[in-house]
Amino acid sequence: MRNLKIAVLHAYPPEPDGLSIQGNLLYHALRELGPELGVEVMPCHYRPSFEKQWVLEAWKPDIAIGIGSWSYSPDIVFSPQRKDVIAIPWFVANGWVANYHKELSALPLVFTTSEWVKETFKRDGVDVTNYHTLGIGYHPDEIHPIAADAPEIKKLRAMLGIQPHEKMILTVGGDVTSKGAQEMFKALKEIDQDFHDWKYVLKDSASECAADHNDEENRVIDQLELDRGRIIYLHGMYSHGFMSQLMAACDIYAAPSRLEGFGMPQMEAQICGKPVISINVGGPADTIIHGKTGFLAEVGETIELKEEWAYEHMGFDADHKIVFDKPKVFAYRASIPDLIKYTKQLLTDDALRAEMGQAAREHTKERFHYHTVAREAIKMIREKIDLSHIE
Repeated sequence: MRNLKIAVLHAYPPEPDGLSIQGNLLYHALRELGPELGVEVMPCHYRPSFEKQWVLEAWKPDIAIGIGSWSYSPDIVFSPQRKDVIAIPWFVANGWVANYHKELSALPLVFTTSEWVKETFKRDGVDVTNYHTLGIGYHPDEIHPIAADAPEIKKLRAMLGIQPHEKMILTVGGDVTSKGAQEMFKALKEIDQDFHDWKYVLKDSASECAADHNDEENRVIDQLELDRGRIIYLHGMYSHGFMSQLMAACDIYAAPSRLEGFGMPQMEAQICGKPVISINVGGPADTIIHGKTGFLAEVGETIELKEEWAYEHMGFDADHKIVFDKPKVFAYRASIPDLIKYTKQLLTDDALRAEMGQAAREHTKERFHYHTVAREAIKMIREKIDLSHIE
């Protein structure tokens, strides 16, 4: 019986963004566990290139696991299929599934990053019989707890202007509005009436999208008359390993996301022993145990659309509007009263923060270890895919 040959199609060489990290962790785990799992693995960028052509035609994988949203289907599904390679996409969600419903329904196996992603495909007309949830992993050499009194963490807090008696709240994202920062501003406005020892650190990617949202965020800060001295922005792309330093410096990780297919930083914050405040919908509902590893605010508001633009890059002949049979939920807003209640609890109760942080680490450290994720992926492949022609 020969080894199963797997190509992992993702942004490679790795880039400091979620999709690239997701694929790179799977690649490294499969490479390290190759003898145990009976697999060989090759990483490759998902976009068309001479290298990708060589991987598919010369190296000849049996399976291609491609990371992305449904709109990546031409590159991570159809391209391997044309070379008689079994395509297994590992899908995130980006609002709605506009195209390729028949092709995506016919796939023998699809991974989704959360049950909510799977339900989004089902809502939009895809047969999800062969869809199975596979959470994103972490590498313990990169993401791990660091003692709050470590010299480098004390220095980091000092560089951010955070005093020893102050509590640091952290939110990380490509942009922070999508991670619920504006809802957190509103909660902090109320909390500040009787608790003042907080600083809010927000780290975004300095993208065009983040800049647009920064304008919105500044308007909200001004409208709420929040003290700008307690709101600290960090812009730009940081190394993945540095995230443990930021997580260690904070007291609370907050991300009541408006749309979240998994929530990698929320999982990583738990790995680092930090309690997380999020929202009870989407990926966070799969990764956070309410009242034990963090708090999940209920949905306070939904944003529904009756129609939406479909574009050529989605696989259509021309840009056009699609009118939905019934409105689709495109985003969520966390309950502000819930955010006030939970954030205040964590800010004021040192013992609760420590207890939840420890529980968060215990809950996540084995479940999302990158080796655990890889083993689960191969187990599902061997259970769901007919490999008799290979083995």
